[in-house]
Formats: sequence, C-alpha cells, structure tokens
Amino acid sequence: MKAQLGELERGSGLTLWRQIEQRLEQELAAGRWPPGAQLPTEMALAERFQVSRLTLRRAMASLADRGLIRIEQGRGSFAHEHLIDYALGKRTRFSEIISGQRREPAGRVLGIVTLAATGSVARELALRPGSEVLRLRRLGIVDGKPLSYADHYFPAKRFAGLAELLRTDGSISRALAALGVADYTRKLTRVTARLPDREEAHQLQQPGTRPVLVTESVNVDADGKPIEYGFARFAADRVQLVIAP
Repeated sequence: MKAQLGELERGSGLTLWRQIEQRLEQELAAGRWPPGAQLPTEMALAERFQVSRLTLRRAMASLADRGLIRIEQGRGSFAHEHLIDYALGKRTRFSEIISGQRREPAGRVLGIVTLAATGSVARELALRPGSEVLRLRRLGIVDGKPLSYADHYFPAKRFAGLAELLRTDGSISRALAALGVADYTRKLTRVTARLPDREEAHQLQQPGTRPVLVTESVNVDADGKPIEYGFARFAADRVQLVIAP
C-alpha cells in the first residue's frame, strides 16, 4: 500500500530525510507553494512526517543546497523565486530592467548625505581627494522583496539641488534630467562576489552565509565626464547578471 499524505515508507531502505526531501520536491514542482511563498514551519513539517526536527532539518538543508528553497534565519523557509536577469549594458536602469520582466520594481531611499571623496570614489569620478560628493543609499525592491542595496555617488558641486530632487522623487534619471543631464551611459562595470556584512545581510533579508554579487560602476554624460559612481550589492540567489552589448 502506498504511503498516505504525510506518511513515510519506514524500513524501505531509503532514509527518512531523503523521502521527505523527495516528497517536498514533488510538491514544490506541482506548485503547492508558488515562488516566494513560505513553507510550513519546521515544527509543522516534523509533525506532519512524524520525524525529529533534526531529520527534518537535514531534508530542508538538502533542498536549500539544491536551490529549491531558501532558508532565512528567524523567518523560515521559502520556495525559491525565479532568477531575475539583470542586464548590465550601455544604459542600465533598474526600473526598466525589472518592468521588462513583468515584475514590480520599487525603490526606497535609505539616506542622502554629503561626504568628502576618498579612494575609489574620488578616482572614478575624476575628483580631487576631499572634494564633496553626494551619496545616495537606496534599496532596489522587486515584487516587495529587496534585490539590491546600493550606494550612488555624485559630484556635489556639479549637481547642486540633487539631494532635494532625490528626496522628492527618488528617481536618479529624472533628477539628473532636471539638472541638465538628459541621458547618461555606462562606462564600465566590475563584478565580484563575497559574503555580506551584517548590515548588507539585514537590508537584503538574507543569511550572512549566502554570497552577494557586488558591482562597481561608472556612468558618464554625453561628453564622457563621470557623473555617478555606483557600488551595489545584489542578493546572489535572486539575480543573474547578464553582460549586454
């Protein structure tokens, strides 16, 4: 007789945790939990399958390792979302990229401050060290969930009034257009990967043990002058960066 829902075939030769993994994999494939949906709690699943929480955790860990679910400490387990293709090309615009995939883009301004340019910020913006720059810190959100945590730096002297425009609207493209930069293009992008620090993991709502993709980018105006240096961290399990021509 086949096992009923929630029952396992004990003594079948297949370990209990592997049976649980297979059962949950089948249910995920059948759409019982759509992408991004939260699975039942660890306690509820252990009770359903009549196993210890240790056995249940092994099954869940295997599903997570295979990319079928993601486990967020303190929040639970979630069916893995479809990866977002994020094109890094001549014109890289967050809202346009996300909207083009029939997803819902949003942005949240986390802070706007004026700083003295040092290191890579001064170098990439072709400024003298100590020159004032405006830093916009923003969260890029897709379908209500954070995808990117980014810092954008602008020459403060050239873009007087930019802070007020960004606080009012939040759109970089519209703010720059209002200040005379109707269009801008991507000069370069560098991509690396590493583990997030505590703040990055918190903002991206992910464990500190899961990598982030880091992009450093420079945008220039029609004359080739740097207008923005960006430093963004992407949740690596939700996005794949596509190098566009």
